[in-house]
Amino acid sequence: MSEITLPSVTTAKGDLWVFGYGSLMWRPGFEFEERVPARLVGEHRALCVYSFVHRGTPEKPGLVLGLDRGGACRGIAFRVAEKNRADVVAYLRAREQVTSVYREVMRSVWLENDARQRVSALAYVVDRGHVQYAGRLSLTDQHRHVIQGHGQSGANRDYVTATAKAIEAEGFRDAPLHQLATMLHGDAHSPHAPAPADDRENR
Repeated sequence: MSEITLPSVTTAKGDLWVFGYGSLMWRPGFEFEERVPARLVGEHRALCVYSFVHRGTPEKPGLVLGLDRGGACRGIAFRVAEKNRADVVAYLRAREQVTSVYREVMRSVWLENDARQRVSALAYVVDRGHVQYAGRLSLTDQHRHVIQGHGQSGANRDYVTATAKAIEAEGFRDAPLHQLATMLHGDAHSPHAPAPADDRENR
């Protein structure tokens, strides 16, 4: 499905589905009626967004997840009641679009429930033309940015490890993300590791 015009998602009738693939999996931050494991085809989860606000600064960027072109992504679909649609969209825009690095789109996702139904869900896809698009970084470069990253929402390493744990809790793994999380776990147990940053993010 194609991109939507910004007002239409708030004025459309019926309940709203939202697809979460990163921090929304473990900290949605909005009221929902139903939470269902789901799969989106055509884009994959990747640490492809330089974070200038939530998990880093322009001087020391962190790295956060985006949906990038190709492949598929397993995540969580949240069903939001129609009466809360406008408020939830406003919340998500304030949270996800601080620097407009994502495109707000509707995508078909397949719910992994008994019905195996397909629904149209709101998703945030990385804008490849944006200055914060990192592209495909090596694991070494990812690690360097995550170690240095700290922003308004806390330490970048906490974001990566929390997302990896949320994925594991759903019964699957994201190999590149888990490889990075394993490296970060090793850092935490190294005698030369820096003291962990104080993450005051609400969870």
